[in-house]
Amino acid sequence: MTKSITRRAAILGLSAFAALSLAACGGAPAAEETTEATTTETTESTEATDTTITVGASPTPHAEILNGPVKELLEEQGYTLDVVEFTDYVLPNTALEEGELDANYFQHTPYLESFNEENGTHLSAVTGVHYEPFALFSDKITSVTELSDGATVAVPNDTTNEARALLLLEQEGLIKLADGAGVTATTKDIVENPKNLQFEEIEAANLPNVLPDVDLAAINGNYAISAGLSLDDALATEDADSLGATTYANVLVVREGEENEPKIVALAAALTSPETYKFIEETYDGAVVPTFEITEASE
Repeated sequence: MTKSITRRAAILGLSAFAALSLAACGGAPAAEETTEATTTETTESTEATDTTITVGASPTPHAEILNGPVKELLEEQGYTLDVVEFTDYVLPNTALEEGELDANYFQHTPYLESFNEENGTHLSAVTGVHYEPFALFSDKITSVTELSDGATVAVPNDTTNEARALLLLEQEGLIKLADGAGVTATTKDIVENPKNLQFEEIEAANLPNVLPDVDLAAINGNYAISAGLSLDDALATEDADSLGATTYANVLVVREGEENEPKIVALAAALTSPETYKFIEETYDGAVVPTFEITEASE
């Protein structure tokens, strides 16, 4: 009896061992299949990320330009452009710094440099795309030569835009600024004011609204567009080669060290293409001006 039980136990033990061995052998391919599937998904995800370009932009004109010719050109090269619109000037930079965006397009270099310095960010300009010219508007006169002695002139109350306004007034011979005042000029830097112009410093976005109350107003291009003002009706605009225009060109911005990434190179090329040049000129009627040159415009 004892021998029979012992023999049966041994047989059962061997059977169990064989079953476990078969289960283990059968489990190995399943693990390999799972690993392969995970690797494939990761590769596909990486490839999708590499061909998707996420760009933060102001609605007008930046997002419009990106969603127009730029998106089409990038699609032809196999890229998907995702434009995220921002209505402030802080979040597009913080989102880029934190890796939520691949690039942004809304700011000029002086603002970018100031932002980096104040916030410890590491963002870099890739290329200039356009500038929005300052222009002089009036509901009361048709030429700056008609300004009377003591006329009231509205200018922006922030340093950057006020300097551009004053440089434009100097360009038109209405005032003279101190040597070296440049892009940091304020009304305190006016050394000659032959018409005794009286300056009112107004929030830049509100300048179109005060036109009926002043003799002349210096208004930034983007605010002119938003207010329905046409540069055809402007008394004067910044020259394309003026200090204001060249300094405040809006730029494509990325994280430092990523300027030569393939998709950034493709994005920069699309933004400075003949197609984009033509789109800007035909869409904004001079309120947005390309700062890049092209050798041949697209038909």
